[in-house]
Amino acid sequence: MALAEEKGQPIAKGTPPLNRKEAEELARRVPRWKLVDSRLEEDFSFKDFGETMQFVNRVAQVAQEEDHHPDIEISYNKVHLTLSTHSIGGLSRNDFIVAAKIERLL
Repeated sequence: MALAEEKGQPIAKGTPPLNRKEAEELARRVPRWKLVDSRLEEDFSFKDFGETMQFVNRVAQVAQEEDHHPDIEISYNKVHLTLSTHSIGGLSRNDFIVAAKIERLL
């Protein structure tokens, strides 16, 4: 099943984050995203501020639906997203699911 078709699952405190090998395997399924230490990151560029904010609002909707929220940095026509599961101090499958759903927005 494609990651974008999956639904994130609640992560219990104490759940270990994905190990590097597991994260690298899942990262191949969202190739646009960069695996940086214990997080996923990506930059997006748009024509203008209006397009930027439309994208951010769609990302916010995905995040609410998945109950998994990226860190978002916004400038005029650029957005930097960072995904990590803060409650476990690293990456979970949910990060990759949200990344795949964000990719579908483009």
